[in-house]
Amino acid sequence: MSGIHPFRVLRAKPLWIANGVITGVLALLFAVFYVGANIDPADHLTKLPVGLVDADKGAAVGGERVDLGARIAESIEKSTASGDKIDWKMLDEKEMREELGKGKLFGALVVPADFTSSVLGLADTADTTTPARPTLTVLTNQSAGSIGSGLARTATTQAAENASLQVGKDLTARTGAQQAKLPAAARLLLADPAAVTVEDGHPLDSHSGLGMTAFYYALTLVVVGMLSANVLSGQVDHALGYTHNDMGPLRLHRPLIRATRVQTLVISTTLMAGLSLLMGTLVMVGAVGVMGMDASHLPLLWLYSVCAVAVAGIGALTLLAVFGTPGMLVVTLVFIGMAVPTAGATTPIEALPGFYRFLAEFEPLRQITGGVRSILYYDAQGDAGLTRGWVMMAAGLLAAALFGFGVLGWYDRKGLHRIPAEPEPEKTAAAA
Repeated sequence: MSGIHPFRVLRAKPLWIANGVITGVLALLFAVFYVGANIDPADHLTKLPVGLVDADKGAAVGGERVDLGARIAESIEKSTASGDKIDWKMLDEKEMREELGKGKLFGALVVPADFTSSVLGLADTADTTTPARPTLTVLTNQSAGSIGSGLARTATTQAAENASLQVGKDLTARTGAQQAKLPAAARLLLADPAAVTVEDGHPLDSHSGLGMTAFYYALTLVVVGMLSANVLSGQVDHALGYTHNDMGPLRLHRPLIRATRVQTLVISTTLMAGLSLLMGTLVMVGAVGVMGMDASHLPLLWLYSVCAVAVAGIGALTLLAVFGTPGMLVVTLVFIGMAVPTAGATTPIEALPGFYRFLAEFEPLRQITGGVRSILYYDAQGDAGLTRGWVMMAAGLLAAALFGFGVLGWYDRKGLHRIPAEPEPEKTAAAA
């Protein structure tokens, strides 16, 4: 024993400096990733996809064909008020419903079939009754993300209101002196003829967390895989005799079984692959069976859950094996720090700064969330995110295998073993 009191290590500057740098950088990075990505979504908004449906059939007035719906659609498409923030998609009503049902639109604006005839009917009202007001319908899509749906609703409502005012100017100019003969209510409506109503374009079941259950379910899968990787890595090291295992006041230690780094990773990934069957099953049982989350396609959801846990876990095991002790920090940043803000679940990808959009292209949580969202909300349609989820998980697993076994194989070839090999007895005797 050295006779030095344990508390004296607190006087060691390297202990403070090293840990201060690590924890400080971690705190800074989490602040940058979490706050920076969400600090001003409206300002960073670029090309948010929103549907525009012109179902107006027009009307004939004095031998002239009038189509106010086409005029509204044209003015919205050419409008510079929103700059490039909104990407208006001209669709028919069937196409619009399909796109909402795949999460490819954050909302839509619908001009009804009788819009022109209803608007022109305001000028024909000759009695004192309040005429029926034409309606422009704004559709939201909460399943695509609450913030994105809210941004789309705001932009679409503003576009509809501006379009109504523009139509009002045209009507006022068209009626001219005839306005004096109209009832007061009709004259007011002529200036702003259209009412704007808001409806849910893709309703979800009540136990869908207002469109957030897909994100939280996917986050659970990733976190379970990541934390399980940390547990399995430690338990494999203990089973091989490389580390102690403290159980309360007891310290357990097994005889050393020498294993290469590659062999150790094979053991860990095999355990992860097997136990992911259990973990994926229990995640689904807890969410759907115990908590009552609305879900369909349960066999597919189970398979996807198992694979997501396995891929996240094996990816984390690879980073732990390659980087060693700092690996857990790397895992936390990759699977949590950079992943949550770029998942596209709360703030849409289109409302993130450029750097975060780049991260979103390969961050695992976004890919897994897209697949879960497709299964839970969009009838498991492949082009609603499920195909991308499967492909990116396969790509991630392949990348982890190539990176992990490639780097660890190089460690082994260079003799960078975790515990240096002991000299052989014959060589020791000869040296003596």
